[in-house]
Amino acid sequence: MNIERITGTFRALKNRNYRLFFTGQGISLIGTWMQQVAVSWLIYRLTGSAFMLGAVSFCTQVPSLILFPFAGILADRLDRRRLLIATQLGALLQAFFLAVLVVSGTIAVWHIIGLSIFMGIVNAFDMPVRQSFVVEMVDRREDLGNAIALNSTLFNGARLIGPTAAGVIISLLGEGACFLINAVSYIAVIAALMRISVSAVRKYQPAGNTLSEIIAGTKYTFGFPPIRSIIILLAVISFAGMPYMVLMPVFAKTVLHGDANTLGLLTGFGGMGALAGALYLASRQTVVGLERLISVSAVSFGICLCLFSVSGILPLSLALVVLTGFSIINAMASSNTLIQTIVKDSMRGRVMAFFNVAFFGFAPFGSIAAGSLTEIFGPKLVVFACGCITILGALIFTLGLPRISKIVHHVYVRKGIIPEIAIGLQDADSATELQKE
Repeated sequence: MNIERITGTFRALKNRNYRLFFTGQGISLIGTWMQQVAVSWLIYRLTGSAFMLGAVSFCTQVPSLILFPFAGILADRLDRRRLLIATQLGALLQAFFLAVLVVSGTIAVWHIIGLSIFMGIVNAFDMPVRQSFVVEMVDRREDLGNAIALNSTLFNGARLIGPTAAGVIISLLGEGACFLINAVSYIAVIAALMRISVSAVRKYQPAGNTLSEIIAGTKYTFGFPPIRSIIILLAVISFAGMPYMVLMPVFAKTVLHGDANTLGLLTGFGGMGALAGALYLASRQTVVGLERLISVSAVSFGICLCLFSVSGILPLSLALVVLTGFSIINAMASSNTLIQTIVKDSMRGRVMAFFNVAFFGFAPFGSIAAGSLTEIFGPKLVVFACGCITILGALIFTLGLPRISKIVHHVYVRKGIIPEIAIGLQDADSATELQKE
């Protein structure tokens, strides 16, 4: 990789606002991953139940399915920076209360479920607003894809550090210390958001009531074939593929015969693969061809799940979660970038809300189903079946690629993303106008 390509990989950081956000978010996400591992380990330590792991994940994610459409409308109507500050304050309070309950020795499963529901509500508003806000933080539209890829790099770099640190801290100080560290880490991103100064963005004028706006967003999302196909594929991946993460404590303890450190290694190595995938995406100089990358990555993700399910050896399992992480981040971040590139600005918040419904809203149902089935059939068979369903969904998406690519190509031409073709068309249009005169 030459110097220009390395520099290009981080080109979005030339934007001051995005650089501030990137720094603050980087600190906060390490704490977020520490908390995620600590919550999983705490639930499994208190209950010893795979079903409860799925149930808590369900409680965290199901509010998204209900609230994302309303969050998308807010993201299109209101100041996104202020909305993000509010969601970060909510997340800080949730982590702080968890820390107090664990350290005081009064923690119970119902506390975790209640606070997980609260966090799900916070995330339902945070994610579409955050994803839409990226557009306001980058000055050049051509840096948008790079900024989205760097967000994934940041997320998975933290995933590499946070779970490993969590395994050590849980062993030494207990889960409460992880929750407290996470609460403190939110101060960094709140401080960064307060320093960000973005130009006023013209918000759309509501054409009707909230219901009519949701209907308009739904018609646009599912009436545009490329976005519709991506949303459906992500829903399949979310329901069938992502529950493997919820079952990681079961694999760590019962399949690989390990402890919290083993769980930290599995999650951390998955983050390593995802980080590599995000860096690969950031190094790409164009969005052209992303739809094909989505297809290949989704098939690869399903295959890796099948192989992971039958592995009972730690080194092999770690290698497979690296490949799994690489595949899923390529599928997810490529989908995010492609949608953000082709979507109408007036629909951005609502479409990103459906994006999050697909990727996060269906996950709780998959998690609780996987947790329940694991109690009957065991984790290996369940994850193998999940991999097979993911492969099937990816192959159906692949069958529609020719049509998707053709439509996306026309959008790229219209937006000037394919300059040489766009210039040719502009010249032809100019010649036509001269002939009319």
